[in-house]
Amino acid sequence: MEATINQAKQNLTTIRSWVRFLATEFERHGLFYGHGTDNAVDEAIALVFQAIHLPVHGDKRLMGATLLNEEINKISDWAIRRILKREPLPYITEVAYQGPLSFIVNKNVLIPRSPVAEWLKTVSESENFFPNRILDLCTGSGCLALLAAYYFPDSTVLGGDISQDALDVAQKNLSRHHAEKQVTFKRSDLFADLNQSEKFDLIISNPPYVDADDLNALPAEYRFEPQLALEAGRDGLDVVRRILSEAPKHLNDDGLLVVEVGNSHTALERAFPSLPFTWLEFEHGGHGVFLISKEALTHGR
Repeated sequence: MEATINQAKQNLTTIRSWVRFLATEFERHGLFYGHGTDNAVDEAIALVFQAIHLPVHGDKRLMGATLLNEEINKISDWAIRRILKREPLPYITEVAYQGPLSFIVNKNVLIPRSPVAEWLKTVSESENFFPNRILDLCTGSGCLALLAAYYFPDSTVLGGDISQDALDVAQKNLSRHHAEKQVTFKRSDLFADLNQSEKFDLIISNPPYVDADDLNALPAEYRFEPQLALEAGRDGLDVVRRILSEAPKHLNDDGLLVVEVGNSHTALERAFPSLPFTWLEFEHGGHGVFLISKEALTHGR
């Protein structure tokens, strides 16, 4: 592969030629997508344009532009990491995009991709739900907490995570978006280290939910992400069980709980047959996210 890259460095000089070459190589090496793109061409565009400090989605007007040698060297280095090491592109660029915002990321946090972000946007536009207090459990990079603050500018948001390394990243994103007056991050094992009398109108979470079988079958790209943020026991519900048990005492009477459980949704319904989960649908992909009210959670157990 490195020999092929070196040959490309001697012959390819334009953005278009590098995008075409990398798209072919990505396909040839069977890369897995899902950290911001879903195909080889978009992945190649994202890599090349970010390497030369241009917007991630590219601009067709620039495709014929000639690259500098230092730009070609950077594209080549990134391509080797992406192809040979199977490293997800956002960990290489150290930035990820979700909705209208961008986030600093590293290997201490999951790469933002939760469909809960789409739900936040949709419900904020419905004009019938105005949460004053929002809690984001397992906040990681802080992406959902900061998106909640963006979509609900009159709310205050608390993000909690057990990992101090993850919270260090969240704090960088807090500064990146100048949201210190609206968003706070705190180290907490779910609800354990929060003010136990504090209640919220909305609790959201993208917790660890990958069961043992799915964890063993993950593509190489996902193995770069922190196992602490993925692994959740034999059936993927170790953390979700705790959230369901403890959430009612932290929700206001009209409060809502929204949690992503991914492929563990079947196990969840088997484990809690009396709870009336509402399974959300998404225009832009994603599944396994439930919504349940405090009332239903309290009386359905």
